[in-house]
Amino acid sequence: MRGVPAVVHEAGSYPRHRVCGEFISGVEDSTLECLGISKMFTGATACSSVTWFREGRKIHEDTLPVPAMGISRYRLDHVLRDHAASLGAEVIEHSRQTREAREGFVWAAGKIPAPSKWIGLKIHYPDLPTSSDLEMHLGTNGYAGLASVEEGRVNVCGLFRVDRSRRGSGASLLMSYLRAGGNEGLADRLENSGPDQTSFCAVAGFSLGRQDFEADLCAVGDAESMIPPFTGNGMSMAFEAAEIALDPLDRWCSGRMAWDACVAQIRVRLHRRFRKRLGAAQALHPILLNSGGRQLIESMGRARLLPFHPLLSLVR
Repeated sequence: MRGVPAVVHEAGSYPRHRVCGEFISGVEDSTLECLGISKMFTGATACSSVTWFREGRKIHEDTLPVPAMGISRYRLDHVLRDHAASLGAEVIEHSRQTREAREGFVWAAGKIPAPSKWIGLKIHYPDLPTSSDLEMHLGTNGYAGLASVEEGRVNVCGLFRVDRSRRGSGASLLMSYLRAGGNEGLADRLENSGPDQTSFCAVAGFSLGRQDFEADLCAVGDAESMIPPFTGNGMSMAFEAAEIALDPLDRWCSGRMAWDACVAQIRVRLHRRFRKRLGAAQALHPILLNSGGRQLIESMGRARLLPFHPLLSLVR
């Protein structure tokens, strides 16, 4: 858009399914307009209503102050790729790059591999009845979220502690983790609806929070920091990071800033923008995975004392 030649290297191909909550919540319209992509969300599903469950028991219902945009990564990545190409960007698929710090190289390839106790699982259900636009299901081994996306599909995405005794593939592996965590009712509901097995994907070997990468690497998105997925803020942070990086990169391209100064400025701005929400999310995340914490959330929810909106504001 600014007349700067750009090359996008993609290790796989577009479009494809990815482990993602697949709804965008918290991003400002001004950010999407700055990036020139606001029209990419025209067909997104508006998600407003939220229901929280603990091991099958409904504990809280609420409404988001601003509707989230439900859109699958399959569709989103596809339209963004086409849009970039239409603007003159060169998009090279099946091109796996090496993570290294060098001039003009922005690393936006997602999570930095790391030893981890987590596994993420995701699959689509074409016609799954839901109690609200967004559902959160807490279990003893993690949690799963349901989000309405385009064409009447529902994305089911969960984060669980790795359990080597879990067996199965595709939807059956997800069912195994849900049942192990006390969410048998959700598993039964899913089993009574036909999954799109081609949409299944899994991811492991990642850490939450600030990522460990080379000091002089220009990293954005999940490659820079991963917020715990219960916040539903990961995709918003990716767009916000792109907006933050845009002007420094533009100044470097035009010779008005040295590369090391460009990288340093991006890193400082990312830290300032995301410090509060990352800290809050890292503090809240263990509560969801602790039996006492889940009991507290359930008790407050049933008493209608759960401060949902104040907590939401902490991770936005």
